[in-house]
This record gives sequence, C-alpha cells and structure tokens, in this order.
Amino acid sequence: MRTAFAEDILQRFLRYVAIDTMSDDTAVATKSPSTDGQWDLLNLLVLELKEMGFDDIHIDKHGVVIARIPSNLGYSVPTIGFMAHVDTADDVPGNGVKARVIESYDGYNIPLNKQYTIKVEDNDELAQYKGETLIVTDGTTLLGSDDKAGVAAIMAVAKSLSDDPSIPHGALELIFTSDEETGSGMDTFPYDKIRCAYCYTVDGGKRFEVESECFNAATVKVHFSGVSYHLGAARGRLVNALTMAAYFINALPQAESPEATDGRYGYYCAHTISGTATEVDLTVYLRDFDLDRLNQRIEALRLLAKSAEALYPKGKVSIEAKHVYYNMAMVAKQKPIAMTNLYEAGRRLGMDLQEALIRGGTDGARMANEHNIPCPNIFTGGHNLHSRFEWAALPAMEDSARLVQEIIKVGAEL
Repeated sequence: MRTAFAEDILQRFLRYVAIDTMSDDTAVATKSPSTDGQWDLLNLLVLELKEMGFDDIHIDKHGVVIARIPSNLGYSVPTIGFMAHVDTADDVPGNGVKARVIESYDGYNIPLNKQYTIKVEDNDELAQYKGETLIVTDGTTLLGSDDKAGVAAIMAVAKSLSDDPSIPHGALELIFTSDEETGSGMDTFPYDKIRCAYCYTVDGGKRFEVESECFNAATVKVHFSGVSYHLGAARGRLVNALTMAAYFINALPQAESPEATDGRYGYYCAHTISGTATEVDLTVYLRDFDLDRLNQRIEALRLLAKSAEALYPKGKVSIEAKHVYYNMAMVAKQKPIAMTNLYEAGRRLGMDLQEALIRGGTDGARMANEHNIPCPNIFTGGHNLHSRFEWAALPAMEDSARLVQEIIKVGAEL
C-alpha cells in the first residue's frame, strides 16, 4: 500500500507530465522559454507553492522560478538549494504525454501499444520493482521523468514542510528552470537572486545513483558554402555543399561516437543537418570529461574544415564553436559540503548511494562553474530517458524525495 507521501508524488508527477513542455532548440535565440507550454507548468508551480503558504517567490521573464522557504531554526546554517527543470526533450515527441500507471508490476515485458514494448531483457532494473508501482507511456511519446520526476519530488517535499512546521530546516531555495534540454536554460539565470551556499539538481535516473562529475560540452556550428551551377553544365564548376558535408561527417571517427562509447570516453556527434547543394548547416556535439581533450576535438574539426576546402576548391567551410557547460567535479571537490551532507543523509536512511558519471550535463554543472556553487545530482527513478520506452519507478521517486528531506535535516545541524 502506498504511503501518503508517495501518493502525493505520483499525483503531482501525473499532473505535470500532462502539460506540454517540450523545448525547442531552434527558438532559443529569440524566445525564452523557447515554448509557451513551459510557462504553463512554471505558473502552476508558483500557484501550488502559494497555496502551500510560501510567498517569497521570484519568477522572471526568462522562465526561472525561485521560491524561498525561511529557516525555522534559532541559529544560522548555510542555505540549501534544490533545482529541477520543467522542459522535456524533443528526441521523440515530448508533448501529448499519456501516462499509464502500473499498480503492481508483474515482472514481465510491458506492452506500450501494438508496436512498442518495454522488454525485461533490455531493462535489468525492472526486476527490483516486481509488485511495485511503475509509470510508462502509451508508446507515442517520452514520459517526461526527465525532469518532472525531480519537480514532483521537490514539490512534495515542500508540501511536507508546509504541513509540518516542526521539521527543523535552515533557509531553502527551490529553483525551477526552463530549456535545460537545449543547453540554454542557464544563459540568463539570475544568480543575484539566489543565496544558497550549495545546491542539488534532482535530475538523475537509477535509484541510489548520485553524480558530482559530468562532461565538458561544446556545440560546433559548421556551415558549408558550395558553388551553384545548372546540373547539365556542372562539370568543373559545381561545388556541392551536401557532398562536402557528407565528407565532413564521414570523417568523424566512428569509434568516438555516442553509440560506440561509455564510461569516461568522450565523443563527436553529428546532431542536426539542413540545407541544399548550395548551403548546408551542420551542428556537431562534442563531449569529454577532460577539458583539454574537448578543446583538441574542436581543433580537429577546424583542421577537418580546412581539409574539406582543400578537397573541394571554391567551396567554403566556416566553424563556430561554443563551450556549453563544464565538468562540475572541481567545484564539488573544492566545496565538499554538498557531497558530505548527501552521503550522510543517505547513511541515515540506510541508502547505499553509488556515485556515477553524468554522460551529459545538468543546469547544476553550469551553476557550479559559473557561480562556484557545488551542485551534485540526485536520482529520480527514471529510465530510458528521451525515448518512447521511458519508464519511472514510484518507489525510487519516493526515495529521491526522502533523501531530499534528510539532506534538509542534516543541513539544519550545526
């Protein structure tokens, strides 16, 4: 039988995933948040927080909500932040989510629809949730546990603090961001509005995994300019920008692609391409845990561009590289309070926390490197993120929220 706490988390999660918040990478240059649906969830969170009795809430024009909960202690302790993002990815459709609750998982494959099934053989973690509550999709969209499971956990903890003022806690900041999936959610973050000494993103996956190290990331925009001629008179004149782009992509090392790497291995990823025989735009994602190696990858692309120009005379290739976020490991080591309190909270709850690497990034990585605030990541119980095979385990979501509660208690101690 579910606890009242778990039921609150579940109902919040179902309410939040039903709101269309898929972000749009093509719109971030002109619109923040990039999609209107993100405002729907942000405004709902503000309303719910006010209904809980919290009134120190900041919401800005770029889609950031910061809710402050004052300390109820008679002494001063460092302010703690908890952060989650409201947008979902667009790797598969992220809007129109129709979540289905499996009340008592039977341990077998989970059919989503006539075409798609979550298979036990591909999901080792399913075995530990036999008899437990799972949430899945109808197979047409992702689910959105990244990161609405984190949003639900933080909001449920806020409700528990509202319902029981006797729970000791220092000052807290609940932070909800937009456009995390586009990598631009922290571009205009109001650091002057926050006071937390350390923070946690509740934006992970597997139960009991915590993370304090992530990729360094760069996005490289490559533009190919060809020379247009009528195809019937093209000999010696036409330079096909699509052919140049194909050469460029094929030269990327397949052994250093996302599908060929894991652990600490970085990669090159040709992510999006558009254009014609005359002009082509290509976006390449670069990732590496070592910053020097990431910069070497950028330089490799610059050299590859020169090679393409040499092979296709009169064609032009331009490169624009941007560092998107950095590995947050150094800040975590310099200011160990966040990880120390996290592990102490886990110990008190009997949770065997396991530290893992983030083969990606979080808003917390940017907070750490841009404002020197340690911001490790906490699990949420989501699996197969960014896919139609996504599923979330309610017991893990509840454990995530329980861990947040315990971190608050540890942080309240002198």
